[in-house]
Amino acid sequence: MNLLAHGYLSVVPQTRPTAGLMVGNFLGDFIKGAPDHPRHQLQPDVIAGVRLHRIIDAFTDAHPDVALVRDLLHPRCHKYAGVAVDVFFDHFLARQFTILTELSLAEFIPTYYQTLQQHEANFPEPARRMLSALIAHNWLPHYATFEGVDRSLRGIARRTQFQSGLDTAVLDLEKFYEPIGEAFGRFWPELVAEVARFGEKES
Repeated sequence: MNLLAHGYLSVVPQTRPTAGLMVGNFLGDFIKGAPDHPRHQLQPDVIAGVRLHRIIDAFTDAHPDVALVRDLLHPRCHKYAGVAVDVFFDHFLARQFTILTELSLAEFIPTYYQTLQQHEANFPEPARRMLSALIAHNWLPHYATFEGVDRSLRGIARRTQFQSGLDTAVLDLEKFYEPIGEAFGRFWPELVAEVARFGEKES
């Protein structure tokens, strides 16, 4: 899942400090190896957030509905199909955010940004750059629109080493909108349940 999903899912395990989970969940792709290794200098709640990030990614990668959408996108995106799935699923989450989370997207996003900014002094440099771009361009609410999805995917395509197909992947979102939305609808509650189980184990 992408940035919006990782951010919201940090709120689900209510038995842990939400701020630490948000920070660790955001840093998940920037922390290599064991998150509790002394070289990372992470607090316990941030370490839990990194672990949560990895649980979310592993559950997502193995889910049959995610595989179904990857197969739909493979002819265009090939090995980058999973990247497109992440952004597309964030699109459906953004469109249905209040229904799915009982939170307001307009209120959640500033709180999320503020939480990350309060801790960014301790972020690795690539994570600080990501956060700066995230806030400067306010990506998250724009996932709800086709234009925002297209802009996000084109930005990723410019950074890929090989031809990715991501620069035109929004065409597949339009073409397969209904089956992708149905796959997300089946997948999302199962992911939320998986994250809730993580919270129970960590408490």
